Amino acid sequence: MKEITQLAAELGRRLQLLNAHVTTAESCTGGGIAEAITRIPGSSAWFEAGYVTYSNRQKTRQLNVPTPLFDSVGAVSREVVEAMVRGAQQESLARFAVAVSGVAGPDGGSPSKPVGTVWLAWGVGDAVSSELQHFAGDRDEVRRQTVKAALEGLLRLAAREIENQG
Repeated sequence: MKEITQLAAELGRRLQLLNAHVTTAESCTGGGIAEAITRIPGSSAWFEAGYVTYSNRQKTRQLNVPTPLFDSVGAVSREVVEAMVRGAQQESLARFAVAVSGVAGPDGGSPSKPVGTVWLAWGVGDAVSSELQHFAGDRDEVRRQTVKAALEGLLRLAAREIENQG
């Protein structure tokens, strides 16, 4: 918890330097990324909105994820998390965004997407990047590792933006 709080605090410091806001689009973490961010006093200066879109229907309704993606690639996929990032940015008007979708367990895994499989995507402006992670541990550990990876990715993006300004 302490490490995640420190990551969120550093994210806030960097976003304030950039005069930028962040939004989150979460499935398997159930709002954990937004909770970590809003744990930081003054986060209202740089946190715009958090979307907890656990069902595919809400990913479509709130974040404009195209419904056919779920049938073609599944909710736990690069295409879906990238669409979630774009939708969160569009809906919130935040410059930075992160999206996660995964199988936290203990059930729900499959041979192609076992428990611990998580797709993460980050956006800054028009640029989107994503990565596949395979986290070990129980449900809480998978979710904690996902929150940590999400914040670390946002920190990397913010650091690049700060370097580009300097």
